[in-house]
Amino acid sequence: MIDVLIIFDLVLALAIIAIAAGVLVLRDAFAMIVCFVVFGLLSALAWVRLAAPDVALAEAAIGTGVTGALLLKTLAHLRGRTLSAPLRMDGPVLANASLCALATLAGIGALLATPIGGPGLEGLVAQNLLASGVEHPVTAVLLNYRAFDTLMEVVVLLVAIIAVWSVERGVTRAPAPVMGEVYAGFARLILPAAVIVGVYLLWVGAIAPGGAFQGGAVLAAIGLILLITRAYTPLPAHRGAARIAFVIGTALFAAVALFVAQGGRATFEYPAAYAKSLILIIEAVVTISIAATLAALFHGREPVAVTVREARA
Repeated sequence: MIDVLIIFDLVLALAIIAIAAGVLVLRDAFAMIVCFVVFGLLSALAWVRLAAPDVALAEAAIGTGVTGALLLKTLAHLRGRTLSAPLRMDGPVLANASLCALATLAGIGALLATPIGGPGLEGLVAQNLLASGVEHPVTAVLLNYRAFDTLMEVVVLLVAIIAVWSVERGVTRAPAPVMGEVYAGFARLILPAAVIVGVYLLWVGAIAPGGAFQGGAVLAAIGLILLITRAYTPLPAHRGAARIAFVIGTALFAAVALFVAQGGRATFEYPAAYAKSLILIIEAVVTISIAATLAALFHGREPVAVTVREARA
């Protein structure tokens, strides 16, 4: 008898490939974004089928939800422009295509070079899990075994918001659409539950799927709802607090790395007695930075004084 799940997995894999091709082929910008969001949701489902709920949560929250919102915001900036012109194989397009081809070949080469049925690193992770400070192997890998990589991921977000605030200083402010009572009512209902879910994902990350990026993405969604419904409007007076929120995650992460490196220990070699506490503190503060940065990326422009014309708009 044919396993129904095998058929489901094959259909899911073919659907992901088809949607990915659609994203590349379509010339309508809105249709491309919709296909990208669908692609992300299907990819999250695929990660669930691969027994990787942590990756599925990150893909659904950041790779699909927040990124989809950022793309829609970008499309609003491009209002009035068209992307329907035929694709020209000029220098930049050929360069991008070549880089994508090289990255694809490198991935295929790495896959083929990996021994089939090899032991992998699962055994080493399990053997050292008690010394990592947490009970969940994914959190141990992200915040202990390869904490430096995670620090760099937080730095990337910091660089992104610096770039956006720098670039959008010269962009004309577009009037935000006025949302109706339905959106305001939805915000009042969903925001308390979203806060609970975000904090829960952060807290449970030490023992189960979750953590700073998943919790931060959910909390960032709260910021997006507040911005969309105009329940909160960033003001120039808020810039100082926003900058602190952006930087505090990276700063504390790096400070802990330097602190634990004292006394002959390696970087991020947490003392066994304080490992769990340090990881929880790092995750809590990084969650704040992730949430603030993702919401600010959606808002885009650095808060500035509103002119009379913009206020009337």
